Amino acid sequence: MQNRLRAEAAAVLADNWLGASTVPSRRLYPHQWNWDSALIAFGLRHVDVGRARQEISTLLAAQWANGMVPHIIFDAATAHGDYHPNAGFWNSRGAPGAPAAETSGITQPPVAAPAALAVHRHTADLDWLREIYPKLVAYQRFLTEHRNVGGHGLVSIVHPWESLDNSPAWDAALAAVTVPADLEGYTRHDLKHAPAADRPTADEYDRYVHLVALRRAAGYGGDGLAEHPFLVEDPLTNAITVWAAQSLAEIATLLDEDPAPHRATAARVREAMLAHMWDPAANLFRARDARTATPVAADTVAGFMPLLDPELPDDIVDGLVQSLCHKRFWPSDGFPIASQAMDSPGFDASRYWRGPAWVNTNWLIWTGLRAHGRHALAAELAAATLDMVRRGGWREHFSPLTGEGHGATNFSWTAALTIDLLDGLDGLDG
Repeated sequence: MQNRLRAEAAAVLADNWLGASTVPSRRLYPHQWNWDSALIAFGLRHVDVGRARQEISTLLAAQWANGMVPHIIFDAATAHGDYHPNAGFWNSRGAPGAPAAETSGITQPPVAAPAALAVHRHTADLDWLREIYPKLVAYQRFLTEHRNVGGHGLVSIVHPWESLDNSPAWDAALAAVTVPADLEGYTRHDLKHAPAADRPTADEYDRYVHLVALRRAAGYGGDGLAEHPFLVEDPLTNAITVWAAQSLAEIATLLDEDPAPHRATAARVREAMLAHMWDPAANLFRARDARTATPVAADTVAGFMPLLDPELPDDIVDGLVQSLCHKRFWPSDGFPIASQAMDSPGFDASRYWRGPAWVNTNWLIWTGLRAHGRHALAAELAAATLDMVRRGGWREHFSPLTGEGHGATNFSWTAALTIDLLDGLDGLDG
């Protein structure tokens, strides 16, 4: 059974390979996405390590002069009408410091550094690691310097698409965004390939488009960013920033570079998260609205992501595990981990990030549990995730109630991370 699942997953990745990168899904997402590619590389390293290296190299080749790695790199062979917002809408080539490739003007969580380290462990190719290391450092510096808008060490996201798209953690900040009456027209491509019940609402999408237009008008730069109407300090983005800093420290050691600055970054962001994001009453990390300096009252899967940090204090780990194992996130007769607590007023088992379980967030939590020696719980989570994929197929996300698949089909990170979970269960991946 496991061999068949692995073979099917590898076939999905082969079908979605463009020659230098992998699309998340041929129909719904026909370009290269930032953290998708990095997560895909974790699985590809078990299948074709050359493709895994190429995945990361292609991503970093589109880096902006300020260090930002964009969230989309557009495939030149894909017609503009096949996706919105397309390259023409972003108009990145008109922005200072943009790369030659057409890209978006925002970023995503910096999974590239942990992915590069994981791929290296399968190749021991120091030349490749040495080539990409300065780009990974510049990416990290962009986040920790350009996006430290609040001034206390936390990374802010400037658009919901930089993290968990339409998570309820963004609702309050989005509600404060005024959409102009003359918002430029657009046609949603996503509704051609997924049911409306699985996707963000029209009201949410209008706000997404308006926020892109504001960033485009600002040239996607950092000047005046403090006045941008959407600034949220996200526990997922910040937890992955810590993970990336720790990975960069290890890469630096391998390359005979100084790891100390990266360790200092990890410590600084960790302490800021503990000081400003940890909610001891809920045993969960919370997002913060950086404009109002207030925590967001939404219990989401992002709150578990600091488990990725092996230096997280033991009492915090204990609290997170207690919340993780509660039926509101991990139903005893369903599938883990709900992206929003199931007793939340806005819980929706099928709508994008409003409740469905996702393989990528399950995998990140699995990785974090193993980092803290919680191997039995990690194995239980991996087994439940694999069972969900067997039931629901190679889908983008799944109902935590039934395991039914939703969203895009033949989804790449579902396939790639299934391979990595299988290798972890087999004891093949250290």
